Amino acid sequence: MVAEPTTPDPPIIYSSGQEMMASGPYALHEDVSAKVEAALGRAMAQMEVHFKNVSLAADLVAVHDPHHRRQVDANGQEIADPRDELPTLPNHVMKKVAAVSAKKHSVRKHILKDITGSFRPGTVMLVLGQLGAGKSALMKLLSGRFPMKKEISVDGEMTYSGVSREKLLKRLPQFVNYVTQEDTHMPTMTVRETFEFAHECCGPHLDKRTSELLSRGSPAENVSALQAASSVFRHYPEIVLQTLGLENCQHTIVGNALHRGISGGEKKRVTTGEMEFGMRYVTLMDEITTGLDSAAAFDIIAAQRSMAQRFHKTVVISLLQPSPEVFELFDSVLLLNEGRVLYHGPTSQARHYFESLGFVCPPRRDIADFLCDLATPQQILYQQGRPPQGHPTHPMLASEFADLWVHSSLYQVLESEDDARNAELQNSVDAANFMKPVREFHQSFWPSTWTLMKRQFILTKRNHAFLVGRAMLVLVMGLIFASLFYQMDMADTQVTMGVIFAAMLFLGLGQAAMPSTFYDSRNVFNKQRAANFYRTSSYVLASSVSQIPLALLESLVFGSLVYWVGGFVNEASAYLLFELFLMLVILVFFALFFFLVAATPNLSIAKPVAMVNLMIFILFGGFVVAKNTIPDWLIWLYWIDPVAWTVRSAVVSQYRSNELDVCVYESVDYCASYNMTMGQYALSLFDVPSEKSWVGYGILFMAGAYIFFMMLSYLALEYHRYERPEHISLPHQEKEAASIEDEGGYGLMKSPRTEPPQQWRGCAACEQHSIDLWYTVRAPAGPGQPVQSLDLLKGITGYALPGKITALMGSTGAGKTTLMDVIVGRKTEGSIKGKILLNGFEASDLSAQPSGKQSLSRPSFAKVQVPDSRKFDSVDECLELLGLEEIADQMIRGSSTEKMKRLTIGVEMAAQPSVLFFDEPTSGLDARSAKVIMDGVRKVADSGRTVLCTIHQPHTNVFHLFDSLLLLKRGGETVYFGDLGHECSALINYFEAIPSVRRSRTATTQPHGCWKSLEQVSPAKLARARKTTRL
Repeated sequence: MVAEPTTPDPPIIYSSGQEMMASGPYALHEDVSAKVEAALGRAMAQMEVHFKNVSLAADLVAVHDPHHRRQVDANGQEIADPRDELPTLPNHVMKKVAAVSAKKHSVRKHILKDITGSFRPGTVMLVLGQLGAGKSALMKLLSGRFPMKKEISVDGEMTYSGVSREKLLKRLPQFVNYVTQEDTHMPTMTVRETFEFAHECCGPHLDKRTSELLSRGSPAENVSALQAASSVFRHYPEIVLQTLGLENCQHTIVGNALHRGISGGEKKRVTTGEMEFGMRYVTLMDEITTGLDSAAAFDIIAAQRSMAQRFHKTVVISLLQPSPEVFELFDSVLLLNEGRVLYHGPTSQARHYFESLGFVCPPRRDIADFLCDLATPQQILYQQGRPPQGHPTHPMLASEFADLWVHSSLYQVLESEDDARNAELQNSVDAANFMKPVREFHQSFWPSTWTLMKRQFILTKRNHAFLVGRAMLVLVMGLIFASLFYQMDMADTQVTMGVIFAAMLFLGLGQAAMPSTFYDSRNVFNKQRAANFYRTSSYVLASSVSQIPLALLESLVFGSLVYWVGGFVNEASAYLLFELFLMLVILVFFALFFFLVAATPNLSIAKPVAMVNLMIFILFGGFVVAKNTIPDWLIWLYWIDPVAWTVRSAVVSQYRSNELDVCVYESVDYCASYNMTMGQYALSLFDVPSEKSWVGYGILFMAGAYIFFMMLSYLALEYHRYERPEHISLPHQEKEAASIEDEGGYGLMKSPRTEPPQQWRGCAACEQHSIDLWYTVRAPAGPGQPVQSLDLLKGITGYALPGKITALMGSTGAGKTTLMDVIVGRKTEGSIKGKILLNGFEASDLSAQPSGKQSLSRPSFAKVQVPDSRKFDSVDECLELLGLEEIADQMIRGSSTEKMKRLTIGVEMAAQPSVLFFDEPTSGLDARSAKVIMDGVRKVADSGRTVLCTIHQPHTNVFHLFDSLLLLKRGGETVYFGDLGHECSALINYFEAIPSVRRSRTATTQPHGCWKSLEQVSPAKLARARKTTRL
């Protein structure tokens, strides 16, 4: 166990977040918990989670295609075809039809199988398992985030301090916190704004009920506790920022692929911090250290451990490759494989339990990796003892391990303890007392709506490119319309109606670019709504209201140019009606596209449906096809077409105005010739009703259509959210254990020839050198402060050689990705100094889905000067090097994460580049998959290519695949560059020569130990040491 420092700290000052964190998070946790419990007269409220015989399965509707060959497993049951899962419109329609047909066919996927266990307060539990083991599914199910649909079946019992899941389901997010794997955020909001928004949604102040409870101690204790609790609530965003080490980037936008923002590791910490608000009793965290360095991962989990112990929280964290130091922070471990429990007990007894089954963890193996390798082909490396008593052989399948666990003596002891505690909790009145007053949402409707509107206005204001582009488009198109139809003849009804039709359609079609933005926002909404940040109705209302100012400005600018220069009726009432209809058509189209995104699974379906709607609107808008020429059986489309209503109402408002609703116009007496006014005659040419009441009907219809589509959006987002759980696709049959070829335990791919035939090698050997590289950007230091220059890279010098893999490592925010972007020329902002050379030449002088095989063919076939036969050979080489032959002719969708990463590497290789840059290719993978990926990268380098790769928390077997290391410290300075040596001997010897660096007990065998030793030394001192050496 890891104990926090016990040296006496100065008293905590509760005036600001910075003052409270002056002595670190541990001191703050201890001081606040002591004061609050003294005022409460008892321990803080806590929640214990129990689950027994929980099973989860999904029945997936199979789409039958006569051209698809049916696949069956060993038991003769049909296996789902990955092509059926493609997000295409035909598949979506066919599944809907199959779901209601009498002969529907479904394939069952088992996700969890008879899971039993408990999460206790005051402890930190580790959930381990390989990809697809069911970790995310279990956490989502227990937190109420799993998307429950009619095809999902759940069995078993789940209770929270004795209260059943069904009774708490709607309010469950207020008790149980869930941190997702995905880093889904509003990209143009800063880190601090993201936290402040979450804080406001989840409670920025101490509520009245909690204040009343803090009154059971002495008067001095009550005052002290109230002050401490109120200050923590008020300044909690700043506390979270400092706990997660994000204070340096708090005023930087989060960013995404289109907006430069914080680093990937910082974004992962933002994901963790966003869900820290609300002071919930249970915290479930799903792979929160992906993309983080070992030191950051250790600090974050140590802080969670402190909160669990001091505040009696229940903390459960799933990790992929925890280092030994991180593993020791946990009190217990839950080991999953193929949706089954292999072990669920204290971390201290895990090794002994599996030794009793005949599996021994080698000295050079991390205990976490050892546990994850069980029930996989790699377990043969650990079979050193006798088989379990009563079994002739060692267990090999997950079901066999699960059966042994259920019948073990340790399981019986733990289960009896859990049953006794659960029975005690069910009879306890305390749990019901603290759960009952908690509401489903912290904020009431109108405050929540206002909070969302403020965020929406910030997002709109920050979208400079959209605002400027849209303003220029509206202005230019308004001038074009005005010049084309300058002072048109209102007697020409066809021209007048055409201008109105085109004006309405132009502004409506302007919203067609919004679905992509709506879809990104929908992902954020799904996460925050699942956490009960706000109501769906508040989100829909805020989204709709926030568009009114933009719609008003667009209609005013565009409408004024078209109306007054075009020569429409010179009456204020007619002009205002024209502007009103322009604004209404913008809002209706906005609401339509918003609904389509809310009601469809993805853009691949939303966009075709949107195009069909636009085609109908254009055809039945009353101008392209006049009303009197539309067949009777299609006339209903005319009466529900919003374009037709706006055009009809706007035309009626023009021709029934005082200026045109006259008998004599331009020397023609329409009353005498046609027994109607000029305006009525003009309207009759297009079979438009001439009653003035149609103007009011049009306003009511458009307002009603706007409300109708927003109501449909609310229903879709509230009751039919499109969310897919991660990694739920488990094997359809349990596989026999395979022999191990590689002594390291990862012989899953046959090694191709180290040197491919010369005719395959379309790349020339290339050396990459970076000399004294500096990269400077201009960034604001904070709100209202002047823009300052910030050096992200400071004099980086290094090189990468053909046939070698250079590791690029450093803490989160050290500049690893920035360095790679600068080298490849992807930075469009800031200034770059220094030299980037390829084979001695300046790099500035050089030029900067389907089946797996087709994906690799695209970049390869871009080389038109190369014969097709050699291109196919290049594709085959990539498939063989990366071990992708098995999915060469399969659809990409449905492949595992590890295969998808290998395919991504292959896509870059297919163009036969001489230099390859990989940015964290092993993030989000377990140790086995990471080794498979890096084996492929090693073979890529052995083929003569130059490889530079960033990596976090590498396993020993992975780290030994690298040839050299470029280590950066936070701030963009070099700490080490050079060869690693045999088993990292050169690296270890270099750092041991620096004073104050102590040799770690695991430094000779684990890279984690080496990094842990360096944590004790100032990064600035390491940088200075490098400058004074001859390395």
